[in-house]
Amino acid sequence: MILLIDFGSQTTHLILRRIRELGSEVVITLPEYAMQKVKEVKPKGIILSGGPAAVFEEGSPTVDKKIFELGIPILGICYGEQLMCHLLGGEVKLGLKKEFGPATVSLKSNGQVSKFLVGIPDGFIGWMSHGDLVAKTPPGFVTYGTTQTIPHAIVADEKRKIYGIQFHPEVIHTEFGTELLENFLRICELIPKRSGIDKEFVENIIADIKDSLGNEKAICALSGGVDSSVAALLVYKAIGKNLTSFYIDSGLMRDNETEVLQKVFSKHYQMDIQIINAKKAFLNALKGIVDPEEKRKVIGKIFIDVFERQAKKIGAKFLVQGTIYPDVIESKGTKHAQVIKSHHNVGGLPSKMNLALTEPLRNFYKDEVRKIGKVLGLPDQIINRQPFPGPGLAIRIIGNITEEKLDVLRKADKIVQEEMKEVKGKLWQVFAVFTGIKTTGVRGDNRAYGETIAIRAIEAQDAMSANFARLPYDLLDKISIRIVNEVPAVNRVVYDITNKPPATMEWE
Repeated sequence: MILLIDFGSQTTHLILRRIRELGSEVVITLPEYAMQKVKEVKPKGIILSGGPAAVFEEGSPTVDKKIFELGIPILGICYGEQLMCHLLGGEVKLGLKKEFGPATVSLKSNGQVSKFLVGIPDGFIGWMSHGDLVAKTPPGFVTYGTTQTIPHAIVADEKRKIYGIQFHPEVIHTEFGTELLENFLRICELIPKRSGIDKEFVENIIADIKDSLGNEKAICALSGGVDSSVAALLVYKAIGKNLTSFYIDSGLMRDNETEVLQKVFSKHYQMDIQIINAKKAFLNALKGIVDPEEKRKVIGKIFIDVFERQAKKIGAKFLVQGTIYPDVIESKGTKHAQVIKSHHNVGGLPSKMNLALTEPLRNFYKDEVRKIGKVLGLPDQIINRQPFPGPGLAIRIIGNITEEKLDVLRKADKIVQEEMKEVKGKLWQVFAVFTGIKTTGVRGDNRAYGETIAIRAIEAQDAMSANFARLPYDLLDKISIRIVNEVPAVNRVVYDITNKPPATMEWE
């Protein structure tokens, strides 16, 4: 058992996932309950997560200093390292600059060997997301790693088995991150065992759903994407014909989306699936709305209104959603984590609903969901679909939503999808954005004042962090030429080269 103390990091749950994948149980607790939880679960090790606060600010989350005197191995990550050093007599201060993204961590040769760094090479990439840093280590601590801007990127008190790192080993972009966590588990006298999602794992999920829903009827919000499709099939296998799935055409879908999904559903699903045309309701409700958070909440409310009407007709008490963990942490945060954006199926939901939520994938990440889908026998056409946001094109249009803007964006995005067919299998997501920015151009010998389309292409594994894709210039050139020639309203195309963090996947 590992006790994970949550200080509000967007990736706290990702730490849980990594430890779980290595074969150890994890319990998450808030810092104010940490000592009480230690007594309850008697952990073999403790991990202090990252977080958005500064340890020297009044009211920032903290733990009882006695936790460091228990003789239990402790690993502090980012804010966790800073808090550890702050409480034990070191110094934390504002860094020269905030860092979001990769940095080279160099191991420091100081004549000492750390069990935490067994098998870790000198010079690897660590993923940073911080504004403060440890300026002075506490008594008894040795510095084992640095970066160009961080003097104490890896610190340890080997005698007390207390370790601190400024970077995030849990994100996929940190090299040897899993190996570092494995080393920590060994220090905790836990044997790392990399496990996977297999048939037994999925059957246990189905059994849990069956126990939860019993003989009650449920409806499913099915979009055709991998999350909702996997959630629907899990629940269908648990309760059979007591599940009815609805696909709502919001008018915010990509070109030919509804028609394609109809064919997929009829071919691969045995479930009762109903398609509802609600274009007018969504577009009328979105008129004049510019704020992205308000867009998401409006869309979430309409979805629920439609589902509640349908549920009443068939006597359903539960609403099944394909909510996954990145939706949850970005939408709701935790006590110490900040809200990033309200996903329509989480933070966008109305406070009062007549349906109880069933979200079998709520604790999983996208790549885990794909593995579950594979075990369930879903076709690659669904499993490998690029993520598409529930609010659809509404959050890929900056500003208010109109039929004209939707038409322009659909045409531009269709071109992007067509040209990316050969490479998009390597990508997490690729799409066009209607930026709402007009610029001056030239068409023939005439001045043109037209729209700007942005292209976003992302490489990722679990949606919590991502890199922009290094697409070939010739491909980008071809996409740009096609868009400005085939979509007359557009006279400029730009390419988004921002990683996550600091950006999110979508623009809104």
